[in-house]
Parts: sequence; structure tokens; C-alpha cells
Amino acid sequence: MSVSRCVSLFSRLQRHISAQPVRCTALSCHVSPGSVFLHQPHQAGAVVCSRKVSSNSSSPKPPDTSLFVPVSLKTDTAVDGSVGAELTQPLDKSELLKIMNRFYKRKEMQKLAADHGLDARLFHQAFISFRKYVLEMTSLAAELHIVLSDICYGAGHVDDIYPYFMRHAKQIFPMLDCMDDLRKISDLRLPANWYPEARAIQRKVVFHAGPTNSGKTYHAIQRFLSAKSGVYCGPLKLLAHEIFEKSNTAGVACDLVTGEERSFMDPEGRAAGHVACTIEMCSVTTPYEVAVIDEIQMIRDPSRGWAWTRALLGLCAEEIHVCGESAAIDFIRELMYSTGEEVEVHNYQRLTPFSILDQAVESLDNLRPGDCVVCFSKNDIYSISRQIEARGLECAVIYGSLPPGTKLSQAKKFNDPEDPCKILVATDAIGMGLNLSIKRIIFNSLIKPNINDKGEKQMETISTSQALQIAGRAGRFSSKFKEGEVTTMYRDDLPILKEILSHSVDPIETAGLHPTAEQIEMFAYHLPDATLSNLVDIFVSLSQVDGVYFVCNIDDFKFLADMIQHIPLNLRSRYVFCTAPINKKQPFVCTSFLKFARQFSRDEPLTFDWVCRHVNWPVAPPKNIKDLVHLEAVHDVLDLYLWLSYRFMDMFPDTALVREIQKELDDIIQEGVRNITRLIRATDPAITDPLQTQASRRGRSGTASGNYLTSSKGQRGQRDSGEVSDGSLAGRLVKDGLLTPDLLRQLQREWSEQKLNPTNQRALDTEAHHNNNKGRRKKKK
Repeated sequence: MSVSRCVSLFSRLQRHISAQPVRCTALSCHVSPGSVFLHQPHQAGAVVCSRKVSSNSSSPKPPDTSLFVPVSLKTDTAVDGSVGAELTQPLDKSELLKIMNRFYKRKEMQKLAADHGLDARLFHQAFISFRKYVLEMTSLAAELHIVLSDICYGAGHVDDIYPYFMRHAKQIFPMLDCMDDLRKISDLRLPANWYPEARAIQRKVVFHAGPTNSGKTYHAIQRFLSAKSGVYCGPLKLLAHEIFEKSNTAGVACDLVTGEERSFMDPEGRAAGHVACTIEMCSVTTPYEVAVIDEIQMIRDPSRGWAWTRALLGLCAEEIHVCGESAAIDFIRELMYSTGEEVEVHNYQRLTPFSILDQAVESLDNLRPGDCVVCFSKNDIYSISRQIEARGLECAVIYGSLPPGTKLSQAKKFNDPEDPCKILVATDAIGMGLNLSIKRIIFNSLIKPNINDKGEKQMETISTSQALQIAGRAGRFSSKFKEGEVTTMYRDDLPILKEILSHSVDPIETAGLHPTAEQIEMFAYHLPDATLSNLVDIFVSLSQVDGVYFVCNIDDFKFLADMIQHIPLNLRSRYVFCTAPINKKQPFVCTSFLKFARQFSRDEPLTFDWVCRHVNWPVAPPKNIKDLVHLEAVHDVLDLYLWLSYRFMDMFPDTALVREIQKELDDIIQEGVRNITRLIRATDPAITDPLQTQASRRGRSGTASGNYLTSSKGQRGQRDSGEVSDGSLAGRLVKDGLLTPDLLRQLQREWSEQKLNPTNQRALDTEAHHNNNKGRRKKKK
């Protein structure tokens, strides 16, 4: 090798080594497409992320490194050609492997790496990647090649590898080099400062506190109607619709804004001075004279609490009227300390009393007009409604997944004094948003599926707050029943209910927060190769909140993010899609969500014809419960289309046409719910009627209940023949040879006579429920 060649090589090597420490890798400077530049680099190619630990007064919690996904690096690209080999000589792979393993076992290196953010997990992952890089790279960087060569020949120490190892580790884990910036972005300790427009005015906060049916919301709405401008923020579309209609009926022009609907009173679409909206849709930049925030206790809701926090801290209104349980008063006062605003409290008492009865209903034979049987599962709804109508009584049905129009239709049917329907079977969906004339609330069960703080589903006894919310629907001031009654279906549950209602509601202690799109975009700026789900996980892991806040559950968000991760979308669009309120338990809804995102990514508008083909419109009326559930899912899909149409108007252009067929679908579902008993009978009882299955088991042991073998007076013959032939308990017992037709007729006669003395029947029902509840309680323990 000539002298000039050596000089040239050493010159290149010196420039390479001196430049390397101040160069920023492409990984840490790249910004993903569609991201917003919220942090501007000082110079092109010279973005330097701080490596210092955050100097907050409280030491930041260590990150959950299990969330750090290593970035894949190419191992076949020559960095400096063969400079290293020319200066020394080719490296022996077997010797390199020995050197690498010696480096890994050095405790000093592990400790030094830990001081720079590499815990044992990351150290191991980084070493595996670095070893693979060294052994498989066709040509290593010149300085690393020289260091390794020196170690092979005893002229260097294995610790000399450390700087190159750390450089590699920060390439595959770019968050290590930007940890201080990431901590600052995810610092959620002062959410009041996120709303400078609200902080620029001195707001008056009025808390209207009281139980259900105390008139607290009424007084807040009266102030809303008398103001020059106002916004009502409610938890449900039904409540927003109610205030929208009430305002316009009173001559106060009011618009409606929900996730899926915009209704403007002005023909040209100009905004009215008043607006009724779901709380997630409220504007925190529009000035109002009065704002009403309903059901403020939901600020602690593990999934939606962030919306109440945002409204309370961010609404630009001269007066904020907050309505909710008294248990939230002290907490709202404490929260307002951070904004420097005082809270004026107005306490209200219930307008009509309700009493807890000393006797359980024990049998559906004891139902009376004005009764509402409350269940906590759809299967119980189906079972109870079938048994009620088998007794010749009509019942209305309300549960959460029904379209709003169907809920209102069923409520109207139940409330109408001219309608023969006098019984209501419902879930806790009646707790808000519906005006119902209920005399007696009957809890069919006190066990409800719930989502815990970790996002896990579990069965647990209802809380005092939930029990009061439901029980308070009995004896409403605006209904014909001026006094309400509350009891249980089964005797064993009654003392438990009394105990629950005897307690005071647990005071609210925390408010929910949620990462914004801007915060996630800033994370993506530093971690461009991370998935959206991974970005959110890391954000929550690093987030810092003070004692009065918590980060809301993000499982649904992550579920949708993972579902569409493979679809090419810019970050902002991906984030918006993942905030869509869909029921992830419905496979058809999830499939539709995926197809919507895929069509959107192709830049192909989702037209009315495309939607009709997807949902197979027009649809047929439901023939059984399975068809009804599918139609509810189709309604949710149309809701999803409308929700997205207000976020991406160009890509979802046929809002009016979709809304028309949704209204038709609502009518079809209403008709299906009106005939729900017929649909249940047309469906496999083993799937839709688990309580009937339990009765079947009792029947096989010789203690069968007669509820499924007999029917109401005046229709006994017709119903009996139908019950035997449509796969009911009686029909299956006859088919299995466990019951002869003659014995069946004898049993029917005996149970007909037993109508005069139903004590034995009630005892059997109570015993079965007691055994069932006992098993569930043991399982819970």
C-alpha cells in the first residue's frame, strides 16, 4: 500500500470518527408522513435529543421497557467499504463471537448501560442485535473494525466495544436518546394549562347537587334557556336530543351536535346561539354565556371520564353549571383550585319519595302495571320478556344496543295509558336519558358485568351509585306515579339491596385524562417506526399525573389500532379512526370498520351504493333473535359511517342517503322488538334463554318448573300446542323420552289448577335463583 493511499485512508478515518458523535441517526430525525411538526429542528440533520434525566421535583417513574420494540436495522450495507480490512486484516468470526460473549458477561458493562437507560431486558435485546450486526455485516465501520482487531490481538480491552454497542442500542431503541423529551410530552400533571382560552376568563362555577329526580338538571337548563348563548353537554345522544327539542319548543333556537348528527336551525347552516351536544363533541374554543355539564360524577368513568375533565377545565363560558351527585362536590371544589375558580353549591332533595319494600316479588305472576324488571344481560331480557308474555301480558323492552329511536318508541309504548303494555323489561340503560312512568323497580339480579381499573371484565355486585341511579327511576315527579317502590325479584337479594342502598355514595377522588392527537404526533416524531398502539402504550407508561387524575383505559383504542395497523394511513387519520365509538364485541361491526379503513386508504370514497352492498341493503325483517342482533349491528355500522362522515366529509359523501336508510332500519328494528317474544321462540332456547336451560336441568331431576309448560288464561290451548312443537322444554322432554304426551297433559292440568295456589311454584323459583346466585358468589370469591 502506497504512502499516499495510507494518508488518504487515515484522513477518511479521522473525519469519520470525529463526525460520528455529533451525527444524528436517520431514525431519530425522520418524521412519519402526515405528522404535524410540533418541534422544529435547529438545523437540517442536526436534531439532538436531550439525554438528561427529567429534572422534575418528583422523580419520574421508570419506563416499562417491555413496551420498547426494537427497530430492525439492515446488516448488508457497507459503511466504509473495506477500509477497516485494508488498514488491519479480515476478522475471524469465531474470535469475534468469543469477544462478544465476554463483553456480555461483564457486570461493569451491564451497570454502565443501566445508567444510560438499558435495563437487563433492553441490554439483552440490544446485545443480541449488536452481535448479529457484528457477525453478519459484510463490512463494519472502520473504527469498530480496528477496535475489534486490536482486541483479537491483545492490543485492546473488551470494554472498548461499549461506545459502539451503545450507539447501536440507541439506533434500535431510539426512545433512549429522547427520553427526556418523551417525558415532557407525556407530563399530564397540569391539564388546566391545556386550555388558555378558558384560563383567560374568570368563570363562575355552580354545582347543582342532588339525587335522581331532584330537579337539579331542570334548574341548570332554566339558566341555559335564559342566557344569550349556551351549550349543554350530556352523556347520551338521547339527552342531547331532549334538550335540543325542549329549547326549540321554548322558542330558543338551539342546534344539535353529536358524533353522528348535526342539526342546525338556521336554513343556511349558521350556528345558533345555543347548542345541545354529547360531551365528547363540545367545543372548548367557542365562547358561551352559560354551559351545562350533566352527570358530572362520570368524570371518574374509566373509559369516558376524560370528556368531563376536558369540558370542566376547558369550556369558555362565563358560567359553568355542573349537575350530578353530591359525592362529587368536594372533588370538583379541589379540581377548581387549579384554575383559581370558586364553586357555588346548590343542594336539592328528591321531589318524590321511593321506598324499599319488605317483600320480594318472587314470581312473575305477581307483576303489576307500572313495574320495571331490571336485568343486567340481554339473555335475561329475552328470558324474562318471554315468560311475561307467556302469561298474557305485554311488555316493552329497552337495552343499551337498541337504536335511540327504538328506545324512545318502547318508552312511549310503556308510558302511553291507552296502550295495553304495562310492564317494562330493561337493563340499566334506563338510568339516564329516558322519561318513564315507573311505579316499581324490580331488580332481577344485583350482579353486573363491569370493567375494572385494568380494563378486565368481571362480575360484581352493583355499587350504591348504580343502585340509586336505577332505583331513582321509580315514582318520577313528571310521571303519574308520585311515589316509587323498589324491590327484588328474589327473596335472597332483598337484604343485599337494602344494605347497598343504606350506604352513602363513595366520594369521587379522581378525574380521567386521555392523550390527545397532538401529543401522540409528538411521540411519533421521536419514534417514527413505532406502531400507534405501541406509541400509546409508551405514552401511558411514561405519563405523569398528580393524585387527582388518572389516564383513562385505552384498550378499545389499542384494539382498533392493532386491527388497522397493516393499512397505510397517515398518523392523524389513523388516530381519528381509532377513536371511533364502536362495539368491538360485534364481529360485523369490526369487519365493517376494517373495510372502511381499507377503502379510505385507497383514496376511494365510500359511496351510498358501496355501503348498501356491504350491509346487503335492503334488509329483511328479523325472523329470530339472531337476525335482530345482526340488524342492531348494521345500525351500528351506519352510525360508524355517519360518525366518520363528519371527520372526513370528502371520503364519506352520502350522509343524507345513509341517514334515510338508517331511519328505515330503525323502524324495522322497532317492529322486531315489538315481536320479541315470537323471535325468541323462533330461536334455539339453549342459546338465547339460559334460564330456561336451567329449568330444563331441574325438570330432568324431577323438579321442573311449570313456567314453560303452561300459558296464560284464554290462550292456553293455542300456546301449549305451539310450545311443544317449537323446541321448548316440554317438546325436548317428550322428544328425549323423559316425558310422555299423556304425562305432559296431566302436568299441564295440575299446573292450571295450581294457579289458585302458586306458593309451591314461587318456592321452586326462589330455590333455583338462590342456588344460582350462591354459585356465582363462590366463583367471585
